[in-house]
Amino acid sequence: MYGDLDRPPLRPLALARALAPDGWRLEVLPETGSTNAVVLERAARGEAAGLVVVAESQTAGRGRLDRTWVSPPRAGLTFSVLLRPDLPPARWGWVPLWGGLAVARALRERTGVDAVVKWPNDVLVGGRKVCGLLASASDGALVLGIGLNVTTRADELPQDRPATSLLLEGATTTDRDTVLRAVLRSLGATLAAADADAYRAGCSTVGQRVRVELPDGAVEGTATGVDDDGRLLVEGVPYGAGDVVHLRSAS
Repeated sequence: MYGDLDRPPLRPLALARALAPDGWRLEVLPETGSTNAVVLERAARGEAAGLVVVAESQTAGRGRLDRTWVSPPRAGLTFSVLLRPDLPPARWGWVPLWGGLAVARALRERTGVDAVVKWPNDVLVGGRKVCGLLASASDGALVLGIGLNVTTRADELPQDRPATSLLLEGATTTDRDTVLRAVLRSLGATLAAADADAYRAGCSTVGQRVRVELPDGAVEGTATGVDDDGRLLVEGVPYGAGDVVHLRSAS
């Protein structure tokens, strides 16, 4: 039994039935350390693509740069998707980028928030992070982890970096079943299209004045594009990794 009536549990059976025609096999766990770890283990045992594992509570989640991802139980959507991309290995770096694009599209279309992608794969609303993605590859499989703030309140968000939730942004719906279906359907369509130009067009980082924070320092400049390997171009120099901070519009 759950105690927070504003945060009802997901409905696994109804979700599984709704998503099965799109090729997704949904499992909902009451609690786990990391959905990415669960799905990576299943991938190592030969699980087919299409597995989606959702945790109502995740106790040891990690984001990019090994940051902790913590969310109150049932306040968000924390899930991992097993993919086996039919792409040359050199193109695998595009998959998490397309994942971010898929989330942004789903949020705009289904919840009415003005979501945009920040390179490489954060999703922002009003300059604040509403969703983060993390990809892990192993033995021909790619696991895409997604953490989306849905009904998270301001006092529950991390205080060391700007963050938000669908609730705080006035979304037209914060029903997690509805949002999860929209995100997974958008993900399937976006990955099937495999359109690099669509990501470039939807990436809010392009055209921004940015700072790229690297292990050995930081560089600043204008983000001029995304190259064919999915790397961010800053003043024409490609960066495949690094924490990117939007400073101000280049214009």
